[in-house]
Amino acid sequence: MKNKVISVKEAASFVKDGSSVMVGGFLGVGTSELLIDAIVESGVQNLTVIANDTGFETIGVGKLIVSGQATGAIASHVGTNKETGIRFNNGSLKLELSPQGTLAERIRSGGTGLGGVLTPTGIGTEVEDGKDKIIVNGKEYLVELPLQADVAILKGSIVDKSGNVYYEGTTKNFQIVMALAAETVIVEAEKLVEVGEINPNYVMTPGALVDWIVLGGDK
Repeated sequence: MKNKVISVKEAASFVKDGSSVMVGGFLGVGTSELLIDAIVESGVQNLTVIANDTGFETIGVGKLIVSGQATGAIASHVGTNKETGIRFNNGSLKLELSPQGTLAERIRSGGTGLGGVLTPTGIGTEVEDGKDKIIVNGKEYLVELPLQADVAILKGSIVDKSGNVYYEGTTKNFQIVMALAAETVIVEAEKLVEVGEINPNYVMTPGALVDWIVLGGDK
């Protein structure tokens, strides 16, 4: 069996200049702060982050916004990080707001090979600007395109050495769909166990989707 456990520095090296990076979590809950910090320390530039939100200035994705390493962001909510607004207004951050449910479905579409998703959310608002529309059974829908990324950064509550992941409670948020939609998937394990110690019924992300594992607290 391939040894998937690597150091956080090795894991961060998969994020290159210009990479698109999906980051699991909801306002920092379920976000791998360990990997975010390592990416900040690496100094890579011109990243596009895809996440539910841009966190806070000192939490989660927000650190990449504040450092200026993220020059693009696709998210559903940015109001908790004033730096996002500042950088968007001064032109140093390209920002795409996507309604939360739409964002999740776009990521799922990217991971399952679909051409996009039809949704009525955003009809009649700025969300529809520049997007195709289609009528199905007399109802109008926006065509929202799929999202994929070079790297997905996830955080699992319990992970076994083959990469099977269990997420506790709401920490699973976007992590499950992101695991399908990235070329390289890296998971921080709060607790690492042997293969077979996770009841198969509790596996939420199968190890076949996980490329690398980082131990929580590892430097």
